[in-house]
Amino acid sequence: MSHWPLRRTDITRPAYRSLAQGVAAAIDAGSLAPGARLPPHRDLAWQLGVSVQTVSRAYEELIRADLISGEVGRGSFVRAGPRETIEVPWFRAPTNRPPIDLSMMTPVALPQIAQAWAATLMRLSDRLPGPAMMSFRPRQTMALYGGMAAAWLARCGMVVPAQRILITNGTTPAMFVALSCTAQPGDIIATESATCHTLRPAAQHLHLRLKGIAGDDRGMDPDALIAAARASGGRMKAVFLLPSGGGPLAQIMDRDRREALARAATQAGLIILESDPTGPMPPRRPPALSSFAPERSFYFTGLSKCLSPGLRLGFLAMPENLAEVALNRHLSMAWMATPLMAEIAEDWITGGTADALLAAQRTELSARNRLAARILPGSQGFLHGLHRWLPLPPGCDEPGTLAEALDRQVALAPGAGFAMRPQGPALRVSIGGVPMRDLDQALRIVSAILTPDAGAEGGPGHHPV
Repeated sequence: MSHWPLRRTDITRPAYRSLAQGVAAAIDAGSLAPGARLPPHRDLAWQLGVSVQTVSRAYEELIRADLISGEVGRGSFVRAGPRETIEVPWFRAPTNRPPIDLSMMTPVALPQIAQAWAATLMRLSDRLPGPAMMSFRPRQTMALYGGMAAAWLARCGMVVPAQRILITNGTTPAMFVALSCTAQPGDIIATESATCHTLRPAAQHLHLRLKGIAGDDRGMDPDALIAAARASGGRMKAVFLLPSGGGPLAQIMDRDRREALARAATQAGLIILESDPTGPMPPRRPPALSSFAPERSFYFTGLSKCLSPGLRLGFLAMPENLAEVALNRHLSMAWMATPLMAEIAEDWITGGTADALLAAQRTELSARNRLAARILPGSQGFLHGLHRWLPLPPGCDEPGTLAEALDRQVALAPGAGFAMRPQGPALRVSIGGVPMRDLDQALRIVSAILTPDAGAEGGPGHHPV
């Protein structure tokens, strides 16, 4: 519902969350303009047939989301400015009872991770290089850690000389650099039908437009990409792809489709932006798509999704003709990667810790994916993925299912937060961020919500679309 004012028929249980979602949707659609004054609590409660406490709780949710402001003696007003918070697909509202959070895509919190941090920090305390503490020269950092970066990219299927690798403070800064090197305000970036949630706000900040391209169960359709590029009148400059399981649909693209898309991008004159947030987590996967057209590809990956969330370090492989441009863009936005993070990554990668953590993650994730596939048989994913994509059965919609799950203390991510083209209702179910016992419990709750005859624990859980 994106209209305003809301009607009584728009309010479903739980009423406060339905009301907050209705106001947020109206703001996002422009039905409620920045600066608009919302009705007083009592007036809106009477109009919608709810309690004043329900309206108060909904307004509090909207204030926490930075969508409205409350001014004593004047009322509640729609805030002006960017509203990227509406697009965030993960659970973020404060609560006295933290839910089992399956909305954030993170690696499993293995005890080996804490042990690795402790051991490395102890070693570094005795031999921390001076540049890690005192360096203020970006090229010096690249020179010190370029070999480590190249070794990691080789594990990801990208053989790149160190001089064509930019070290960043994570995957998102690398994506910003690649986008800024590729397109000008008003230009178009092609994407898959569902893509990562960080791309949309990045494009907004850079004043770029996104265009979802049709695909199939193997990924984006190369012919559809060429047709869209031709129809753009020269404004489409790049194609953004997640071919190695990091996208919301949890697909690993086969080699033939990767080669076909590389050829299509070359034919259409597009730069390839390949995001690989989980890096070498899935073993024995095809070569990186960028390896089929390195002269027109930016490839970026990081360490936080596959080794440890706190290890904020990313690697950007650049085409040779745009390497200097990328370096200058990074200088203007972030200056340099944090040397201490690079030193820790160097210790893990060259000393074998990174490979040991990867192996442990794969073992744990394979067990979790088998569990999820058994409890949620309609979900799709792969053995070493951090999440699964769950299309909802007929009669279920995303807001109602999410609300009921949260009422039962399970947080999930809505499929709409990743969609670039119309699609059926779906959820992204992350399986790495909670203990195994909690994961089992949460998956069974979701299954019960989606199954009409699940009994007392689950209930019908069907919400008319």
